[in-house]
Amino acid sequence: MNTSELLSLLNARSAHAEWDDKPIAGAYTSDLLSDAMANAVDEGILITIQAHKNTVAVGTLKDLAALVICNNRPLPDDMIEAAKAERIAVLVTAESQFTASGKVYAHLNP
Repeated sequence: MNTSELLSLLNARSAHAEWDDKPIAGAYTSDLLSDAMANAVDEGILITIQAHKNTVAVGTLKDLAALVICNNRPLPDDMIEAAKAERIAVLVTAESQFTASGKVYAHLNP
């Protein structure tokens, strides 16, 4: 699965258009950014409700393909600008973390 496939899978919208469509190596769900730094899969995605610039920093550190922000959380402008600069997709979905994680898991592990 590539980053672009997440849009339809999670009925999500992209917060910006300046990201690379990358293959997804795995997924991790957490709202504790130090936990995500320690355990997220490199070149994977992070499913979270943490909508701020520091989430993008974790994405950069782990070379994530995308950040999936759940529950339609609003995104601050500085988060979007940081994600654009790092070319990390930020996808926003109305899905809960539980539902988004389940859908991604089922898709990655048929």
